[in-house]
Amino acid sequence: MTIYHYEDLQIWQHARELAKQIYACMQNNSDYGFCSQIQRAAVSVMNNIAEGFNRGKHSKDNKVFTNFLSIAYGSCGEVRSMLYLAEDLDYIYSDKASELRAMCKTLERKIAGLTTTLKENEKPQ
Repeated sequence: MTIYHYEDLQIWQHARELAKQIYACMQNNSDYGFCSQIQRAAVSVMNNIAEGFNRGKHSKDNKVFTNFLSIAYGSCGEVRSMLYLAEDLDYIYSDKASELRAMCKTLERKIAGLTTTLKENEKPQ
């Protein structure tokens, strides 16, 4: 199956949902610095997937896309880390923090899996 648009990628769809849920959890929080950081990290996940996909479409190999996926993977880890702090600071309930961390872990596995597949299926140069 050939995918022509990043919106069709499951990892982008999952990243979009993660960003939406992070924004929802932080909407009434008055700690602007914290909220801004976790929101930017969540948005970074979905945007790096999108940007990497689009830039990679016109590349001779998968290196461009895999580089952006690496950044998305790192940003996902940042979100997961900040969710621990959000929980510690009572910005978010423990059950919701656990649910969102599980979403992050699933997304990290999917990003890693796609990265591995792309590396194994390098386009001929």
